Amino acid sequence: MNDATLIARALEARAMAYVPYSGFAVGAALLTKDGQIYTGCNIENAAYGPANCAERTAFFKAVSEGVYDFEAIAVVGGPAGKPAAEFCSPCGICRQVMREFCDQHSFRVILGKEPIEGQSYLLEELLPQGFGPENLGMPHPATHHEE
Repeated sequence: MNDATLIARALEARAMAYVPYSGFAVGAALLTKDGQIYTGCNIENAAYGPANCAERTAFFKAVSEGVYDFEAIAVVGGPAGKPAAEFCSPCGICRQVMREFCDQHSFRVILGKEPIEGQSYLLEELLPQGFGPENLGMPHPATHHEE
């Protein structure tokens, strides 16, 4: 799957964002190693804390269905109702969730915008010296998941 297709799916997901407070809509499209795509949008809440980012929505949808093998994620964002004209990078919490479920040396984070254009980074570039299960002396749960 090419990056442009993944960015296009993230742009579609962005249209579903629930952002009555910030007005900043984000969409994400998460690609599994077997070619499935899980999408997500940001979902805000009046209490702010219960809000969820697009990236985490996509990951949680996939993991809740037993999927743990990921290749890349495309992220797009910007003011709701306007084109995603600037690159939008994942927040720190989303980067940490990615670190939990992905190989930091091979998982790609694609920042997209309209018209379909992207910049690709490895997770380790966006979260250098990230903390993961191996820091606790444990095997990576996502790579050793048993059904």
